Parts: sequence; C-alpha cells; structure tokens
Amino acid sequence: MKMPNPQFEGQTKTRLGNTEAKGIVESIVHKNLSRYLEENPTIGKLVIQNVLSASRVREAAQKAREITRRKESLGGGTLPGKLAACSEDNPERNELFIVEGDSAGGSAKQGRDRRFQAILPLRGKILNVEKTHLVKILNNEEIKSMITAIGTRIKDEFNLSRLRYHKIILMSDADVDGAHIRTLILTFFYRYMQDLIREGHVYIAQPPLYKVNGKNKEYFLYREESLKELRKELGEEKLEIQHYKGLGEMNPEQLWQATMNPATRTIFQVSIEDAVQADELFTILMGGEVEPRRRFIEDHALEVTNLDI
Repeated sequence: MKMPNPQFEGQTKTRLGNTEAKGIVESIVHKNLSRYLEENPTIGKLVIQNVLSASRVREAAQKAREITRRKESLGGGTLPGKLAACSEDNPERNELFIVEGDSAGGSAKQGRDRRFQAILPLRGKILNVEKTHLVKILNNEEIKSMITAIGTRIKDEFNLSRLRYHKIILMSDADVDGAHIRTLILTFFYRYMQDLIREGHVYIAQPPLYKVNGKNKEYFLYREESLKELRKELGEEKLEIQHYKGLGEMNPEQLWQATMNPATRTIFQVSIEDAVQADELFTILMGGEVEPRRRFIEDHALEVTNLDI
C-alpha cells in the first residue's frame, strides 16, 4: 500500500496511525482471511486453539500474581485451619514440614517445637504438574496452600528473598504411596520453584519403619536390615516391636523423637546434580508421553529393589 503523509505511532514505526487507512486494511484482510479459513478449516481450528491457549496462559499468569501477592495473614483467611505457623520470625531458623494427610498433620502439630517449626498438612496427592495446564495447577487448593505458605511466588516472579522457611521438609509415609507424593511435590518445586532446590532449602524426612523396646533402651529403625542386625546384636533379649505402616500410627511424642527433633532425626537434602538429566527424567517419568516411560521401565526393570504389587 502506498499513501501520502503516513503518520506512525512511536519511533519504531511498527503501527500506522492514519485513521483513513484502518477501514480499507480491515476490509481487505477480513475478506481474504475469511475465504482462506473457509477453504482451510483445519488451519482455522489450529488458529482458534492457539488463541484459546494463549488466553488461558494470560489468565493463569494473572491468577498466579493474585495468589502470590496476597497480603492476608498466614494464620488468617488465606490458609484457614491448614497451616500451623511457628511463633518466631526468623526464616534462617524456621522449618516448614509439608505432611501427608490430616492425621499425621495433627500429630505433627502437637509434637513439633512451636517456636520454629510450622506444619502444612496436604490432603491426598497433589496434581502432576508435568502434564497439567497452569490454569488447573493454580486452581488446586493444595498447591495454592504451598505457594502462599512458602512465600517466594513462582516461575518468573519467584523471589528467594521472600522465603519464609529455610528448611522445607517433605514428610510422608515410608511406602510407595509416600514416595509418589514426594515425587509429585518435587516435580512442582522443580518446574515452578527450582531455586528452592538449587539453594539447598528442600529436604526429605526419614520416618522410621519400626520402634523397638529392648530391656533398657528404645530404638527407632529406618530399614528392614536394621531390625535383623538388632536381633542379632541383642541375642536372646526379649524385644517389643512396633511396625509403623504410616505416619498416622505415630503419636506426637514418637513423631517428634524419630522424625522432627533436629538433635536425633534423619533428613536428606535434595540437590540437582545434573540439571539436564534431571529435566529429562522428570519429563520421561511424569510427562504425558507414555512410550518414553514404557522404555524407561523396560530398560531399568531389573534394577528395582522396592516393588509394590
């Protein structure tokens, strides 16, 4: 198109400001684009899908900002009845236990040191964020609770200086379901709060499998092999053995002694040794493509040591 005295908007001249040109351009584009889409309905559907997808992403980004910028008190309207906050205001000392289930969460709330330990119980398994759209992720109550409790926001708005707890400890049952829940939470952290892991703020609690009362001593055992070794060590001594099938079977005092007391507990720090390999593994194991996951299982089937059938 050629026209005298063009008036552009801005120094970059990417937009023409002449109002007399607008109607002509819109008319020509509408006529030819409509004809093209009628002749190519498949491409038209793809265009519509892309437009809808972009709209959802914009809405999700806006919703993320709204969620993470809330200024309500954590003990008030934001997390009613979920987060049991700690009394001290020292992020470097404070710990957040993300606990599987309301039952274990209740015991953890009673057994904790209220000065520096906060408890956030999760109900069931969170969404697998690897194959879920951001809109659905941010509508999930458990994920919203974690985002607000941790305080750093997510993705592009992530800000580590806003971290409320320098130790975020995942505490789930010592079984396959517990491992699955930990993996789902770690997938969320890796995709949306990766610097939490990179800076060493994420830990996994190690709950005991057994509590053994001997003649003069109490033992918490974390492996099957440890029970065999203890039997051999104590010989004929009569032992009282309690098998913990889950965190909910532990009373507050036992949970504190075995899993939460900084002086006696065992926790493992989560790290990213190889970011590229970790990214690929999360995609294979948690993503929507079935075939790569099937190949991974077939290739590593003989390496399985803990199979739940």
